[in-house]
Amino acid sequence: MRPAQIVPLVVATALFMENTDSTVIATALPAIAASLGVDPIALKLALTAYLVSLAIFIPVSGWAADRYGARNVFRAALCVFMAGSLACAAANSLTGFVAARFVQGIGGAMMVPVGRLVILRSVPKSELVGALAYLTIPALIGPILGPPLGGFITTYADWRWIFFINIPIGLTGIVLATVYFGDIREETRPPLDVAGFLLSGGGLALLMLGFAATGRHLLPDGVSWGCMAGGVVLVGLYLRHAKRTAHPLIRLDLLKHDTFRAAVTGGSLFRIGTGAIPFLLPLMLQIGFGLDPLHSGLITFAAAAGALLIKIVGPRILRAYGFRRVMVVNALVASAFLAANGLFTAQTPHWIIISVLLLGGCVRSLQFTCVNAIAYADLESREMSAATSLASVAQQLSLSLGVSIGALALEGAAAWHGHAGIEARDFSLAFLGVAVISVGAFFVFRRLAPDAGAEVSGQRRVAQAVPRPADGSPQSLAPLTPRPAPEPGRRSV
Repeated sequence: MRPAQIVPLVVATALFMENTDSTVIATALPAIAASLGVDPIALKLALTAYLVSLAIFIPVSGWAADRYGARNVFRAALCVFMAGSLACAAANSLTGFVAARFVQGIGGAMMVPVGRLVILRSVPKSELVGALAYLTIPALIGPILGPPLGGFITTYADWRWIFFINIPIGLTGIVLATVYFGDIREETRPPLDVAGFLLSGGGLALLMLGFAATGRHLLPDGVSWGCMAGGVVLVGLYLRHAKRTAHPLIRLDLLKHDTFRAAVTGGSLFRIGTGAIPFLLPLMLQIGFGLDPLHSGLITFAAAAGALLIKIVGPRILRAYGFRRVMVVNALVASAFLAANGLFTAQTPHWIIISVLLLGGCVRSLQFTCVNAIAYADLESREMSAATSLASVAQQLSLSLGVSIGALALEGAAAWHGHAGIEARDFSLAFLGVAVISVGAFFVFRRLAPDAGAEVSGQRRVAQAVPRPADGSPQSLAPLTPRPAPEPGRRSV
């Protein structure tokens, strides 16, 4: 296998381990709580501790990769994640378990952005779509495979095995990274922006804590909103700081690139809807329809199968139609499938639910592939590390915000219907609410140039665009004409 295939697989393995770990724990919380002798609600602090750790340390991942080398940081991140896993398995108290999850979060914060950076600097742009598609699959499969896997391990083994299975995966990743990753680092290494780290880390941590608490009723509502307000203030102070320092930790000037700005803003709107699915769908199937966790997990796994199917044809679709057309159409289609989840009832045949989830998984996977690839289409190599940090921060915030908005929409629907508990009909309004937010990505992506990211997508037909009107409306398109055939003996890109 070529490096363009092996490197993404190594990174995807680490990402799959991280995503699956978090969702497996969510299913096993009652068993873990009983073993530690605490209330399950209190144990949700462990889930929040992981998210807070991600928020604090993701911004510094790009600087660490440039300073110490991406391969070294990636291997160290795997070691930290495994150490946190062993600490979780050995924990005998709530305090120890929460602290261990925070350590895991430090490793997770470095693994994914640095792994993505290795791909960006190891793979030619013409092969980037296929390479980044590997990162889409674990992101979609992990939250769906996790619940049934957690239920199986908890039922037929011991909850501590949830963390032990990370060890062989992590060791394999370290060996493969040593063999296949190059010594990737930036020649110019700016100093660490300590003030920016404190402001961004504190602000993002408070925002993440507020989002998580709102979605899971971990803290009183007033405290949750206070955390979010404090986070907004600190992030605002960081924005002012970033304009005044020569080497900001999170480089907001990268948003000057149209493709990167669209991927961050439009991708965030899309991920808000996607982030609500792992929260709303299992609740609807179990609480609303009365299914047990195992059958619920088997049904939702259809979305993961859809993500695998689109991997085969995704690059071909992008070569034929380009990023802009695919992302604009897919923003509407994916939002429609998201809203369609709210049409299910307890009487809906399971084959219909599975079919909708399968197709929805296909379109979401394709959209993730597009967003992940076009983000780096116009960036220079020296901008990659800062870009991965900023993109990862936006991704984590939007996914957490999706859970929070999904929970608030569910509570709002229950209040609208005039009852205290959650009923099946409440999910219709909740899914519709997050779908409306997801549609916002359509208006972002339609502003892209017709040939945006053509070098990455390998777009066969490139539109000739007239200058953008002064009012900022989308460019008009000239008739599309095929590219001239390549000269004999010359490879077409």
